[in-house]
Amino acid sequence: MHRKAFPVLYVTNVRRSVDFYALLGYQPTYQFPLEGDPHYVGLERGDSSLGIAHFNWPEAQLGITVGTAPRFELFVYVGDVDADVETFRAAGHPILQEPATMPWGERQAYISDPDQNPVALATPI
Repeated sequence: MHRKAFPVLYVTNVRRSVDFYALLGYQPTYQFPLEGDPHYVGLERGDSSLGIAHFNWPEAQLGITVGTAPRFELFVYVGDVDADVETFRAAGHPILQEPATMPWGERQAYISDPDQNPVALATPI
């Protein structure tokens, strides 16, 4: 039986990143440790899941050092790209690319997460 897969994002500040992804509608479902400052938080948004882990986890567990940003790009479909960009702008997050209508039929913009990774926001038109 196949189970779902999800990315784990290595971040410099777990709580700050959880707050950022909450602006996209992700809600925490699990935290480790259960109390205090988390090293890992599981997030859900509909059928979508993300893991948020402190960047020292892969070094401590696997001997792998996390590189510098950007380390990934996340592509997220949202209800209204223009409104969401304004929400992130008001929260002080960098806008990498203003909303624009793309020839493939989506309105798209890019924002930066707290660790300088690009996050694409898109709405089909």
